[in-house]
Amino acid sequence: MKIGLVGYQGGGKSTVFELLTGIAPDPAKAHTGQVGVARVPDERFDKLVEQFAPKKVSPARIELFDTPGLNSERQERNAQRLGVIREAHALVQIIGCFAGRDPLSEVTAFEDDLILADLEVVANRMERLKTDVTKPRPDREELSAELEALRPIETALSAGESLLGFDFSELQDAVCKSFSLLTRKPRLIVLNTADADYDSGLLEAIRSQGLRVIAAPFGLELEVESLPPEDRAEFAAEMGLADPCRENLLRGIFDVTDQITFYTCDEKEVHAWLLRRGETALDAAGTIHTDLARGFIRAEIMATEDLLRLGSEREVKAAGLHHLEGKEYVMRDGDEIVVRFSV
Repeated sequence: MKIGLVGYQGGGKSTVFELLTGIAPDPAKAHTGQVGVARVPDERFDKLVEQFAPKKVSPARIELFDTPGLNSERQERNAQRLGVIREAHALVQIIGCFAGRDPLSEVTAFEDDLILADLEVVANRMERLKTDVTKPRPDREELSAELEALRPIETALSAGESLLGFDFSELQDAVCKSFSLLTRKPRLIVLNTADADYDSGLLEAIRSQGLRVIAAPFGLELEVESLPPEDRAEFAAEMGLADPCRENLLRGIFDVTDQITFYTCDEKEVHAWLLRRGETALDAAGTIHTDLARGFIRAEIMATEDLLRLGSEREVKAAGLHHLEGKEYVMRDGDEIVVRFSV
């Protein structure tokens, strides 16, 4: 799962990137972006590792892309810069709450930038279609249907409307799939504050727009992380850093993408996997390995809570708490799975 860290220049994107990944920003990549990986905090996974004592541990991870900062003064170039994050599953907008910046204005301006970027993609496709449907070609009818499907989408974007709440038909969803429209992506607002105090009214104002928001002094926490371990707790207490900013933000990213975690466990490896909520045992099998999905027979499922409480898979089975499921079974957060397959 790839997450795009986005925002205007000077907001602290690179600070958040370093805090989450442990990778210092590379000035040579300022105009192209930088990729890193962060582990998802997971107490269940840690307990499973203690229980199984495996030779290998594989926690769930999120790929983070620190994108080039947008220019708030010359927005006409931002659509092109935003193109690099179309493959991201979700957008995390970092806004600096210092130096006279106006966070609410940045939320609105960034939304406008996303809309303009999507409008450019849709309008360009429509222009090509308008030319193609005038030619005698075998797929003319299909192209004409695609053009008509795109018209209401262009109308909404031209009116300055995000597509996050747009009711896409099956055809519209199909024709827009390759566009990876930015305004359809989940979005988390992250306020990078100067200290541990922030305006709770600002958070409510952003939430009233239907957006999720987190506020924390990420720069201060990065300073704490750079200190010797024995000095961190005292400095954090002095600065009022009661909660771990890093873990709270990673959980916020995890929540906004509507992911669940499932597990595969044995003495060789304990592995945490991410899956979109509502996906099936067959999807889970394919996440582990394509061969498991191709030769899927059935899945043995048990709840991690039962596994941890009873101490072993044998005890869970003896208590009648495991179940066999077919490929249509909808996975639940915390499921432990064993896939039976034949290829």
